[in-house]
Amino acid sequence: MADKKKNQETPIKHDFVFGKKNYMFMLIGIAVIALGFILMSGGGSDDPNVFNPDLYSFRRIRLAPTLILIGFGIEVYAILRKS
Repeated sequence: MADKKKNQETPIKHDFVFGKKNYMFMLIGIAVIALGFILMSGGGSDDPNVFNPDLYSFRRIRLAPTLILIGFGIEVYAILRKS
């Protein structure tokens, strides 16, 4: 009976897996990945008989994939960082 009373009186403490800085780095990483995918989108043509050379621009071929890889690197760092 005393055990039940003791369990009811102790407050339940919710521990998070990561610390506050880890979650901040995760949010930053998700934002960088989303920015990379946004920069990669578009560039199509309404008319299938017309070629749009903007499809192979620096932004879509180099910048966007680099941002996505950097974002994944930030995510790995956020997970492995000791809180």
